[in-house]
Amino acid sequence: MNLSEFKRSLAKAKPPSGLAPALAALWWAGKDEWEKAHTLVMAESGKDCAWVHAYLHRVEDDLGNARYWYRQAQRPVATAPLTAEWDAIVEILLQGKR
Repeated sequence: MNLSEFKRSLAKAKPPSGLAPALAALWWAGKDEWEKAHTLVMAESGKDCAWVHAYLHRVEDDLGNARYWYRQAQRPVATAPLTAEWDAIVEILLQGKR
């Protein structure tokens, strides 16, 4: 799956089967379902979910909490527009490049 296919899947009612939790959370975030996305990353550990968790706190403008999660993910604090960050995280996770 690539970024375009991932974005097209947002038209469906449920995320594609087999998505890792971080990607499933981004899928819900892409549908403006912040709570569902946040619930997924809260239930998981690991750097990918921490990165998505940071993004989600940027979405809600909780930058202090976002900085904490960027540190947990070992990622720099994002300054790009939210849509660009969402695209970048999706692409990297789909490609398996961390």
